[in-house]
Amino acid sequence: MNIRTVSFDHPDAVELNAQVQAEYAVRYDDDGDATPLDPSMFEPPAGLYLIAYDERDHPVATGGWRTQDENEEGYRDGDAELKRMYVRAELRGRGLARRLLAALEEDARAAGRTRMVLETGTKQPEAVALYTSSGYEPCAKFGYYRFHELSLCFAKPL
Repeated sequence: MNIRTVSFDHPDAVELNAQVQAEYAVRYDDDGDATPLDPSMFEPPAGLYLIAYDERDHPVATGGWRTQDENEEGYRDGDAELKRMYVRAELRGRGLARRLLAALEEDARAAGRTRMVLETGTKQPEAVALYTSSGYEPCAKFGYYRFHELSLCFAKPL
């Protein structure tokens, strides 16, 4: 597996984001994640966007982080927010998400961020299992979905 830094608007990122949005739509019976995101949010050193490629150079997994500081949505100074973690269904269970997560945590720590935060949902038990087994603990809700009943928020000190 080859993990590369790409821009959030790279064609492979757009393709994988469309897949994750389609999965959210099915799981939550809605139009997908409506969190406002801009490619500039993932530009180093204020963020990072990664794609894992298989041996045939096909994009198979993705994830990113963006800088957050204290604001009205419940973030704290020093936060790095994890976004768009996704692994193609046929490749799940092989440790790809865990490798991406570790790389993102390492980069956010090197950028001076002190806490990684993420929002997922009750209909994503695989995500919850990944995060809790990686040291994330439930925290006060934050972000775009902070008032949504299906939202779950987690944090981990970096």
